[in-house]
Amino acid sequence: MLTLAIIKPDAVAARASGKILAHLEQAGFTVRAARLVRLTTRRAEEFYAVHRERPFFRSLVTFMTSGPALALALEREDAVAVLRDVIGATDPAEAKPGTIRKLYAQSKERNAIHASDSPENALQEVRFFFPDAELAQLRSGQ
Repeated sequence: MLTLAIIKPDAVAARASGKILAHLEQAGFTVRAARLVRLTTRRAEEFYAVHRERPFFRSLVTFMTSGPALALALEREDAVAVLRDVIGATDPAEAKPGTIRKLYAQSKERNAIHASDSPENALQEVRFFFPDAELAQLRSGQ
């Protein structure tokens, strides 16, 4: 099963991308695709459209466009649930010890990593960053 993770601009700026990738691989994930992106305001608004009516939407878009982020298509059994467990609670103060957010997040908003929250959203989010044809090539080893 595929899922999406995004190492957010705060973690990229803090030079934690490699450590986070290593953490994900140690948790049994295989990186199927990776892309360093700099989201435009339009693309960030499109990606986070589900949060459009929430009070944090504008600050989330501003944050996600503030610098490069690393989008990852990750694969493993039960990928969505396992990734959510590995990254920890949104607020690093509430995250369990050893989770990515406990280790690398600065705050509830600057929380180092995004992870898909359901298998349905994972499929949509992976496709947002990685076209189907690109993923098909990765799976077939071409």
